Amino acid sequence: MIQSKQSRHTNAFILLFLEELSTAYGAQILSHLQSELPYCLSDSPSVYRALQEMEEKEWVKSNWESTQTGPPRKWYRVTELGQEALRQYAEDIVQRQANLKFFLAHYAALNRKNQ
Repeated sequence: MIQSKQSRHTNAFILLFLEELSTAYGAQILSHLQSELPYCLSDSPSVYRALQEMEEKEWVKSNWESTQTGPPRKWYRVTELGQEALRQYAEDIVQRQANLKFFLAHYAALNRKNQ
């Protein structure tokens, strides 16, 4: 199988989960990706790089929170720019999905023909 450690849509999934959760910290986001996605191609470094990139683009805002137990955590939330980016990702995924359905239909037809 052809794989990379980061999906081209890692940012889209992070934005989607942040919208669902309202706020989350990096490890929580990664855990959500790994438990919810059928095929998670992200690891801890790719999630934190994506969050840093999205913070630079002002798609997410963050703040540090301390608790009495454990280290401080950097919590993220989606901004209006991030909501717009999420909408654009959704449009892109719809178009890609149509192309992938086309590919799979033609691939299945080739397999039937070659059997």
